[in-house]
Amino acid sequence: MPSSPTVTDPARPAPSNPVDSERLRHLARLRSVRDRIDRDYAQPLDVEALARGVHMSAGHLSREFRTAFGESPYSYLMTRRIERAMALLRRGDLSVTDVCFAVGCASLGTFSTRFTELVGMPPSAYKREAAGTADGIPTCVVKQVTRPIRNREARPAARD
Repeated sequence: MPSSPTVTDPARPAPSNPVDSERLRHLARLRSVRDRIDRDYAQPLDVEALARGVHMSAGHLSREFRTAFGESPYSYLMTRRIERAMALLRRGDLSVTDVCFAVGCASLGTFSTRFTELVGMPPSAYKREAAGTADGIPTCVVKQVTRPIRNREARPAARD
């Protein structure tokens, strides 16, 4: 006798599926990597160390992180560092070199290049233009407004 399809009650959660449970555990490990980057961005972090922390190879972590969050762990780390650098440069009391090292970058050249890619201007120009512009604005609003926009997130230019 053929079995009839079961009707599920939308108010009752579906039975646990081992594949779904494993996927959720996997995503939780990836979130823990992202949380560690958010928390320890100024510390020396590399993909190898992050991968060891969640018992994955560096290559596997990079692929899975990109699939889950849309960018590699290194790119995510550099974005967090640049966001923090923008805030420090807006204060105006630190040099670009001091900011570079304060956010965990070991190379001023790499920092300046990545900053320019994400923000659209070199850190020294940003410091000159942005110093004091956020005075009196709540920090949460400043963070939203000044967040760097990656090329893939930018809107395409209007065509004439």
